[in-house]
Amino acid sequence: MDPHDIPDGYCETKHQALADTIAEPGVLPEPGAPLRAMACHEIDDAHCVGWVNHQLGAGNNIALRLRMMSCSNVDKLRLRGEQHPSFEATLPGKPVESVP
Repeated sequence: MDPHDIPDGYCETKHQALADTIAEPGVLPEPGAPLRAMACHEIDDAHCVGWVNHQLGAGNNIALRLRMMSCSNVDKLRLRGEQHPSFEATLPGKPVESVP
């Protein structure tokens, strides 16, 4: 997705704020630490499904994996459209390679 198509835009400041939502792969969370998630840019009160998919997979977000164990509809998550290969690729002005 072109970041300029996101409602209210996307910029370097917003990008830096979202960096806190990306877990260091395989690192255990600190007890009591909040789970920070990326919001959906299309639907209010929802998480970004692309972020969830990445953090459960390649991102290896242990805190999210633990939280999702109690999610009754995780099997209904579906990606829509092409996804950015990494968080860094979402920044405007950076070349974006798509992944299926």
